[in-house]
Amino acid sequence: MRPFDFAPLYRSTVGFDRLVQLLDSVSSGEAESAAYPPYNIERMGDNQYRITMAVAGFTQDDIKIEMKEQSLTIKGEKKPEEKERQFLHRGIATRAFERRFQLADHVEVTGADMKDGLLHVELVRNVPERLKPRTIAIGGTAPKQIEAQPSA
Repeated sequence: MRPFDFAPLYRSTVGFDRLVQLLDSVSSGEAESAAYPPYNIERMGDNQYRITMAVAGFTQDDIKIEMKEQSLTIKGEKKPEEKERQFLHRGIATRAFERRFQLADHVEVTGADMKDGLLHVELVRNVPERLKPRTIAIGGTAPKQIEAQPSA
């Protein structure tokens, strides 16, 4: 795949840094290495989401969830085993992983739970009242301008 240079976009845009960084990370091949562990993203309601990751072989102590700005990072690192085991077939991967999710504005993590080898991370979008759509009445009276009082 031919790499793209997004440096000219940095020079000609203001305020779109996150967009350019996202394009840069996708083109650098990070998306290709993001196959482990498998995950689902579900819409649970109008403003509720859930990320479910298959983390078989990991315990709650092996997984770290961190949110910084609009980036959610889930890391898994298995502690070395004290007793060496001999496998005839090893199909359950327990290698370390780090998965990052770019979250939209006003999306927050509300909780996480681990059950039956699945890690569930609950998300909710809390849009401030001032950013929600509102209806403007038609035919109302226009606000009156207050005239300045002459100074004495």
